[in-house]
Amino acid sequence: MDDQARLFAEQLRRIRLAAGVSLSELAKRVHYSKGYLSKIETGVKPAGADLARRCDAALDAGGELVSLVEHRGPTAADSDGRHESWDGEVWMLNLESSGSSWFNPVKRRDALASGAALLAFGLTERHASAAAQQETTIAGYQNIFEQHRLIGQATSPALVLPALIAQTHTLRGLAKATRSPMREQFLRLASRYAEYVGWMTQEAGNDRAALWWTQSAVEMANAAGDLDLAAHSLVRNALIALYRDDAARTVELSRQAQADPATPVRIRGLAALREAQGHALAGNDKLCRQTLDRATRLLETVNSTDGMVLGTTAVSSIGPMVKGWCLYDLGRPAEAAEILAEEITHLPAVSRRAHARFGARLALSHAAAGDIDRACTLTHKVLDSAELVDSATVRFDLRRIGRTIARWPSRSSVRDLQPRLTTALHAPAF
Repeated sequence: MDDQARLFAEQLRRIRLAAGVSLSELAKRVHYSKGYLSKIETGVKPAGADLARRCDAALDAGGELVSLVEHRGPTAADSDGRHESWDGEVWMLNLESSGSSWFNPVKRRDALASGAALLAFGLTERHASAAAQQETTIAGYQNIFEQHRLIGQATSPALVLPALIAQTHTLRGLAKATRSPMREQFLRLASRYAEYVGWMTQEAGNDRAALWWTQSAVEMANAAGDLDLAAHSLVRNALIALYRDDAARTVELSRQAQADPATPVRIRGLAALREAQGHALAGNDKLCRQTLDRATRLLETVNSTDGMVLGTTAVSSIGPMVKGWCLYDLGRPAEAAEILAEEITHLPAVSRRAHARFGARLALSHAAAGDIDRACTLTHKVLDSAELVDSATVRFDLRRIGRTIARWPSRSSVRDLQPRLTTALHAPAF
């Protein structure tokens, strides 16, 4: 028995007995078998984060049990996404005849040595200036960006990333070849493209590339005098920490994003929501609810229809959706399911990525609450969207659904779902 398992076993038994709850009753509350919980209490098996959250909520332990289970934080190799200096890099985008593609920023001298760019397209200052003087140029690239965001809500990242990267590169080139104030306009637009590329690469399963693109977006925005994206990047990086089950890092980055009162209210509101998710992951019910309330107060004052807005555009009322998300992590899956079921009905039908993401969390909540047949029915619906959008973050919750329903192998609904779920979980990573 390792020290962590022993300590958790001792504290679980102490808290359970102090609450006057039998092992059988606890098993009913958390939807695990009595035999399995007995192995946890004797230290034979280590407790996972999911079980710790459920026991914590069932026994009103105030986060004490959750704190005893280590969360997997980012490794040193993944900490900032930039282990090489790519200053003065050449962007290499390889397009295969099969439709697949890959991207890599490399040192200019390495690209030249490899014989890259056999077909060169020169963007001269004269060409850039001529394009910049046309009123339709910026507006056209902004319209293209908005259309790609719509496409990205319903398709795989592989279908939008090559075009997004190419457009980002073009805008970066226009910015280099023009003078103020057009330079700043092109840089700002390029930064929005790059930020969205970062989100799509995370959805494709490449966190390191997501961090690199987000940082590149910040650098371009800063050069344009737009400091808002720097704050938003902290919210984006906090999301990566959240999916790594790193509660402390999620809260830390989210609080940094809220530190400057000059930061736009919408970004501070989104940061507060992310902070609440971090508190929920840590099992801190009180702080989570307080932070959700603060986020609500901030976001209810925002009314932006700007197509260049940072953050989610598919979910019109993100606060209640995040509250449902948090309740699952707080070990209250039945409450989470009730809220998520209502909020999902307000999602646009075309937002397949959002339907898959929050639908998976809804199905997971039903599974955790012991409603296995309902969870399986919902998971089939989630897979209808997930198979289209090819989302790494959705697969994160689908794996948890798979582990949860595996405890009911004799259920016909489980046997019917498992082959399709297994196929979806083995989709190739970007």
